[in-house]
This record gives sequence, structure tokens and C-alpha cells, in this order.
Amino acid sequence: MGRILAIDYGKRRTGIAVTDPSQIIANGLTTVETKTLFEFLADYMQREAVERIVVGLPRQTTGEMSENWKRVEPFVNRLRKLYPDVTVNLYDERFTSVMAHRVMLESGIGRKARQDKALVDKISACIILEDYLESKRGL
Repeated sequence: MGRILAIDYGKRRTGIAVTDPSQIIANGLTTVETKTLFEFLADYMQREAVERIVVGLPRQTTGEMSENWKRVEPFVNRLRKLYPDVTVNLYDERFTSVMAHRVMLESGIGRKARQDKALVDKISACIILEDYLESKRGL
């Protein structure tokens, strides 16, 4: 069984989270500059077995696609071409940034660290992955 990788794709930075090989626990992995994302993925997927990639689907609160969709859609299409043996799913990412800030507050992270957008992106990717895992378990 391979890992599940979650991606919170952004214009400048992309948060990445991953499961353990048993696909039970989601962990924030890193945040990378979006311009280097494909190099990061190539390196990571060469070292680790990944069976599925879950990409945050950028929607507005109304359910319509957000501005970021015009960047996410070509990214997803390229992912599917580069990794045809890996399933690529889109998963609703609404409110993940708000939830990431809440998690940071509740965990006691200082004000300065809460302003670290890279940390927010990594936590957001982890939330996307946790929600995806829960939906597959029927929770």
C-alpha cells in the first residue's frame, strides 16, 4: 500500500501533507515554492511509494470555483500526465486556511509563528488530507 499525498496548491507556495504507508495518519510534510513543486514531487515519488494524490479543490463559500482554479486545473492535468499510475483526486478545500489558523491558536503557537504563511499552507494540506481520509472511512 502506498502513501496518500495531499497538496494545498498556491500561487507562490504549496503545502504538502502525507499519510503513513498504512494510510491511517496524516502528517504535514513541508511547504515548497510552487515553481519548484514538480521537482519536489519527482524526488519524493522516486523515494516513496505514492498511490494517490489529493489536491485541494479551490471553491468559494458559494460553491463556485475560486480564482485559484485557473492555476489548479492545469496543475492537476499535468500531474495526471506525469503520473498515470497514480490516482489524482480533487477534494474541497474550503475553510482549510481558517481551520489551520484555529489549530495554530489552539496548539499555543506564538503570534509570530502564526504569521508564517508556509506553516499555514502545510497545516492546510494536512487538514485536506485528514478530511479526505475521514470521508473515505465514512466518518
